[in-house]
Formats: sequence, C-alpha cells, structure tokens
Amino acid sequence: MQLRSKFYVTRVFKCSIISSELRDKFISPSEAEGIIRKSIDIQLYAAPLRLFNTNTGLLCDREAQISAFKMTTEYKQLLLSIMKHADLSMERIADAVATYFRYVMLSHRWGENEPLLHDIQDKIVYKLNAASITKLQSFCEVARQAGFHWAWVDTCCIDQNNHVELQKSLNSTFAWYHHSALTVVYLSDVLPLSKSGALEKSAWNTRGWTVPEFLASKVIRFYQQDWTLYLNDVSPNHKESVEIMHELEDVTGIDAQALVAFQPGMGDAREKLQWVSTRVTTVPEDIAYSLFGIFGIQLPILYGENAQNALGRLLQEIVARSGDITALDWIGQ
Repeated sequence: MQLRSKFYVTRVFKCSIISSELRDKFISPSEAEGIIRKSIDIQLYAAPLRLFNTNTGLLCDREAQISAFKMTTEYKQLLLSIMKHADLSMERIADAVATYFRYVMLSHRWGENEPLLHDIQDKIVYKLNAASITKLQSFCEVARQAGFHWAWVDTCCIDQNNHVELQKSLNSTFAWYHHSALTVVYLSDVLPLSKSGALEKSAWNTRGWTVPEFLASKVIRFYQQDWTLYLNDVSPNHKESVEIMHELEDVTGIDAQALVAFQPGMGDAREKLQWVSTRVTTVPEDIAYSLFGIFGIQLPILYGENAQNALGRLLQEIVARSGDITALDWIGQ
C-alpha cells in the first residue's frame, strides 16, 4: 500500500513537470499577436502610407491594412503556429508578413482629370463609373490578378494638401518603388499588338518622374493601352528582357546595367543630371525633386521656389557631398 502511494505521488509529480514544460512551450494569443504586430510594424515602416486593397477596392491607411490582414486565413494560421510553436523563428514570421503586405506600384504619364485622394476616399473604386477612374480600376485589377493584395498610385494615394505628408512621400518615393514587389508601367499611347520600337516612342519616356521609377524598381512589367503586356512578353520581369532593355537603353541613354541594377549615389553626377535634361514635369520644381532618390539624398520640398532654385539647391548638395564640380557644368531646365 505504501509502495502504491509512493508510485502515485511520483507519477503526479512527473505529470506536473511535463505540464509545466508544455506551458513553457505555448504562448498566449495576446503574446502571439504582439509578436506578429512587431513584424508588421517593421514591414510597413518602409511602405507607402496608403495602399489600395485590390480585393475590396478601398484605399487603406496602415491601421486599415493591419485590420484587413487580421481577417485573413494567413493571419489566423500564423497566429496558431506561433502559439503552438514558441520557437518559431522570427524569419518565418517576417516572411509570412512580408508575403501578405507585398505591394505593386504604378508608373505612368498623368492624363487629364486624374482622380485625387478626395475623389476616392471611402469609396469602392471598382464601383465608380467616371472615365477618369478607368486607369485606376484596371491597374488594381492587374495587381489583383497577379496575386497581390495592395497597390499604390501617386495621383490619389498622397494627400496633396498635407505638406508634411507630401514632403515625406516625395522623399520616400524612390525607396517605395525599390521595395515594391512589382512596378506596372502603363504605356497609354502604345497600341495593342505594337511591335518593338513602340516603347521608345511613348510619351512615358518624356516625363521626369518615370526615370527614378524604373531605376528604383527591381521588377517591372510594361503594359499597353489595353492593359496587355508589351511585345506579348509574359515573363515575370521585363528587366530580364534583352529586347526591352535594349530599347529602353537607346531612348534614355542610360547604360543597360544601370537600368537593371541601379544603385543611388553621388557618382557620375553630371551623367545622371543629363538623364533628365530633356524631360518635362507638370510642376517645374519636380525636375529637381525627381532626382533626389537617384542621388540618395533628402531635401526640403518647397513648391513655389521655381525650377532654377530647386536645381540650385540640388547641385549645391551634390558638390558639397561629392566634391564633383563638373555637376555645375550641366545646364538644367
């Protein structure tokens, strides 16, 4: 009887130890949520302030993006995995978060009556009927069909009336394109079934902002007027197309290696300035502001200062940082 009692106590003691060990391996739902939130905050830090949800057609700020994620199967599965496996690596968690929050950027030539933030705020873009919304709708649909939840358009994802936001956005644009999963280039004047050479003639190649957009982006796809792929090239990245990059090299004067794997910096300042010397921007000062990312610098955005003053500030910064006075030989717009 005494032996049986001793065995019972020992068994209870062992079970208690096992139970304690199991509790140590499991974490609470709130702790798991906190771990995921930290990973989300890191992921969104370098992302645009607002993005379109390609599934719902709604423009979302960061909290709305996070709320959308929490409603998904991906989030719930990640939450359970962390709760069951406390040793789940942060790398796996970060990968799952990064996959969901991948976003697509649009590079395009502005048309007339482009929709602004107030035109689409709190509205489902897929349900709007205005002709000016068609490009936005098609872009979001292309991004959705490619498997991405989020998309960004410069015309309506920035509050143009908020100076602080505008300042941050313009100084962050190069990084946003660089970190995007895909940049869709829309060639509105390239007709369906166009042959090689049509890209070279597109007005997209005359705009100032398109230079940093395609240099920053790691993955690009060119789309024609009807949103079919240029040259019917269905490859995932047109930067890997020798034919398309050769055409772009000819029209831009930018070396093919730089087109494919550009690194911002102060080197070859005069050459970089020449890349935009014949290009135009809707707002004169943008010819200088569009170059900030190419040189890897951030300066105040001062609309109204005129193009000459904006370029003067840019050149002063280039010479101060690089010591390259040949940049001063360049005659801007």
